[in-house]
Amino acid sequence: MSQPAPRAAVLRFPGTNCERETARALEQVGLRVEVIDAGAARPLDHDVVVLPGGFSWGDYLRCGAMAARAPIMPEVRAAAARGQAIIGICNGFQVLCEAGLLPGALMKNASGRFSCRSVTCVLDATAMSTPLTCDLEVPGRTVDPVEPASQPPTSDLRAPHPSGLELPIAHAEGRYVASAETLDELEASGRVILRYAAGSEVNGSARGIAGVASAAGNVVGLMPHPERAAALTRGHGSDGLMLLRCLASWAVRRHVDPVGAPDPATTPERELVHAP
Repeated sequence: MSQPAPRAAVLRFPGTNCERETARALEQVGLRVEVIDAGAARPLDHDVVVLPGGFSWGDYLRCGAMAARAPIMPEVRAAAARGQAIIGICNGFQVLCEAGLLPGALMKNASGRFSCRSVTCVLDATAMSTPLTCDLEVPGRTVDPVEPASQPPTSDLRAPHPSGLELPIAHAEGRYVASAETLDELEASGRVILRYAAGSEVNGSARGIAGVASAAGNVVGLMPHPERAAALTRGHGSDGLMLLRCLASWAVRRHVDPVGAPDPATTPERELVHAP
């Protein structure tokens, strides 16, 4: 008997506005998706947990600051500690930084304006493998062989990586900042998974950083929206599918056993950089 497809949870905070398109994009690559209200604590035994874009709690205090203290967040930390994939997109990235699950912070764009357009992003050959990038073929990086899945969620999971990914952005506070020491450590350990292409004036992010990963690699935050570039009919191309197919492939290979999974105490990764 074939195994059921991996499961994904998409969290919805007050002010989230991308949960439906994120859920549709994840279903498109073969995941079983459940949209979950972040206002109540409940176990997250899903293979993938996604914090989507939007304006959680109206971006009061700081972007993501109130959402980072929502009742569901202790469960997100526990899921991260168990090795499940935790993905933060745009506002979700801000929430993960505010929650201490990723280092750094997202500040106002250097232009002082909201930016909404497609940008070119690149993946370094030195970037570590993460759920969003595990199968991308990058010049200079060797991709580990993939064991055939009993029921792959989609075909063509090993899509080749082009010179750059065209992905949409939509944010006013997307400028990634961290201490020089933290930035050096992120680069040295391959935890900068995505950068804006050289010469792109996007938001003034330190060292052109568009996405980072945790030390273990299973927690990933990025400002571009891959779910908005998951179908040619939506006007942003389909480069986002490359990232989402990687996520689906990772979920198949690293299927979570909610019964046997450990429940260790979590130690969030806190970078003391906040918006004033």
